[in-house]
Amino acid sequence: MELSMLKDIKVLDLTRVLAGPFCTLQLADLGAEVVKVEMPQKGDDSRFYGPFIDGHSAYFLSLNRNKKSLTLDLKSSRGKEIFKELVSGFDVLVENFRPGTMEKWGLGYEELEKINPRLIYTAISGFGNSGPDRLKPAYDIVVQGRGGIMSITGQEEDKVPTRVGASIGDITAGLFGVISILSAYIHALKTGQGNKIDLSMLDCQVAILENAICRSVISGINPEPIGNRHPSITPFATLTASDGYIIVAAANQKLWEKLCYLTALDNLIGDPRFQDNDLRTKNWKELEPLLNRVFNKKTAGEWISLLESEGIPCGLVQNISQLLEDEQVLDRNMIRDIKVSAASDQTTRVAGIPYNFSTPTADRFTPAPELGQDSFAILQDYAGLNREECRHLRDEGII
Repeated sequence: MELSMLKDIKVLDLTRVLAGPFCTLQLADLGAEVVKVEMPQKGDDSRFYGPFIDGHSAYFLSLNRNKKSLTLDLKSSRGKEIFKELVSGFDVLVENFRPGTMEKWGLGYEELEKINPRLIYTAISGFGNSGPDRLKPAYDIVVQGRGGIMSITGQEEDKVPTRVGASIGDITAGLFGVISILSAYIHALKTGQGNKIDLSMLDCQVAILENAICRSVISGINPEPIGNRHPSITPFATLTASDGYIIVAAANQKLWEKLCYLTALDNLIGDPRFQDNDLRTKNWKELEPLLNRVFNKKTAGEWISLLESEGIPCGLVQNISQLLEDEQVLDRNMIRDIKVSAASDQTTRVAGIPYNFSTPTADRFTPAPELGQDSFAILQDYAGLNREECRHLRDEGII
């Protein structure tokens, strides 16, 4: 599926590993021309992250489909000259170096803005371009910990802070990056004025804390891990069926009463401990075993059928293998086969594209590029070089 919404946007992608590549992946999936700029001979660090399939990193290919690869040594004087030539023909630049790196190379926003005043320059870093910690390195787990989300994630019994299983420290920064870029692009279309976007992974973690901040301020108590239940809606949790876990989300009084009748626990409707949502939340430790005692008597599948028949929101807790066979997920084309490289017949399965528009689309799901595979074509198209000049640059190690 090729989404052509962003087909006229050209992106220089200087990012590596996850936060930046996830941001530019969304732009590429939406139709933007994304040119991944990598160091000659080395490339993105994640090219060396396992698992490997047919000699290619599955980690890398899952984040870099629908992109092109240009190798260019930005530390060399000739490489900088070429890069400046490229900048004039692109709309967006995304980088996730440590703050000050691009400026040290003479390629900071202030310099590039002179070449392309409409440029949307996006800098993604651990802590942003200001503040006392701006130069500190950061990975996902660092910002998950410092950003508070680990302190509210985990099991209630041991209260051990727990990292969210997916790298949301990186992923949320990537998604906020897309929102920022598209907002700035619309502004540029209206005004002709570019922008520098300063995006902090830590800021993005703070932004997704939902109501944890206001709960802490109002109550004066730090929220702690409470397992899989909701801090203010009950029952909204995992329950234990005879063969596994099931999610039940009876999030209002009507659904609660339906659940009570369905489970033959209608005596709980008038129980003073559970009369309203607030009381059910406060008395969850007394309510949970009453519900589990009933749910233990049937399989998860049986409970799903019963709950759905009454319109009570519910679901299985699936592992990844089950997810890969989920009929709803497959019907929405969210699991795709992709070649590990253009030259290989080997394929693997990756997450699909979640965007769906009524505009007709054509199929585009190209594999992640080999290191530097598009260098000659990009330099000829955007820097005005001929093939002989490109060969000379390659021999010198500049591309």
